Amino acid sequence: MTSGWSFQGEIVTSGGGTGRDNGADHVHREILREGCHALPMTGHSRTLFRCFLILAMAALFIGVRSQAQNNPEWTEAFPPHQIAGNLYYVGSKDLAAYLVVTPQGTILINSNLESSVPQIKASIEKLGFRFSDTKILLISHAHYDHDAGSATIKQLTGAKYMVMDADVPVVEDGGKSDFAYGKDKSNWYKPAKVDRVLHDGDKVELGGVGLVAHKTAGHTRGCTTWTMKVTGNGRTYDAVIIGSPNVNPGYRLVGKPSYPGIVADYEQTFRTLKSLHCDLFLGAHGGYYGMSSKYVRLKNGDKEAFVDSAGYTSYVAEREEAFRKELARQQKQ
Repeated sequence: MTSGWSFQGEIVTSGGGTGRDNGADHVHREILREGCHALPMTGHSRTLFRCFLILAMAALFIGVRSQAQNNPEWTEAFPPHQIAGNLYYVGSKDLAAYLVVTPQGTILINSNLESSVPQIKASIEKLGFRFSDTKILLISHAHYDHDAGSATIKQLTGAKYMVMDADVPVVEDGGKSDFAYGKDKSNWYKPAKVDRVLHDGDKVELGGVGLVAHKTAGHTRGCTTWTMKVTGNGRTYDAVIIGSPNVNPGYRLVGKPSYPGIVADYEQTFRTLKSLHCDLFLGAHGGYYGMSSKYVRLKNGDKEAFVDSAGYTSYVAEREEAFRKELARQQKQ
């Protein structure tokens, strides 16, 4: 999930991701309904100043909400394409979704926004597959930009929904129990029933194809990085689809942490990510792995455009450094 600033492919707000302060939202609503006369009159100049200040705050929150929920790259169509072997890309320009094709049907990773479902369906069909053949639905993590479409996809395809243990409550209550964004109704979405609760190291199998779920928590409690073997171009690749290693602005690591154990979770996440062998570097957002530029290379004939072991190693190292810096900053406060 993602501020008004681009942050490694995610939109994050200065006050804590797409979460907004409820008190400020309340003031915003009061001003819109009552105008500046809703403020107590303690002097003409003070009243004007407070009106100015609160209206400016309201404008800021409106702008942040607009940017967070209307990032054009989240909904901009992107050509579906074969990454390698039986692994395909069916997401938008930035919200990644992956299709794993097997002899017994397909596995879809990420449902994205509820409005993304028609786009994902169209991408699957453009590749020559049937949306109705989706047998298993997985996600990278329980933020609305990756899982809000899940209930609809389940209803349309009958797919079995499999989610990492600690993200299950958030998925099943439509985002209401999310530790960072659950208090803001604009981050809620249609709840979806989970059919299989996953645990770290569990394998998801269909038609002789297997994916391994690695719990890489912190960004959400059950954030999941997926790995699988992909055979193509005369070789077998290790594919890694990173859930998210990002510490969104507003996440509290020390003092009163966003949730107990969040620092330990991030530390374990980076240990896990560094332990994985990666040939095909992929992620929950196209921006993680430079999808657009690599797609150009693919179209120009580079069949291994998405093979990027060095890029994976560099990305993980840079994200771990960012985590360490943010932890140190908060410890000094």
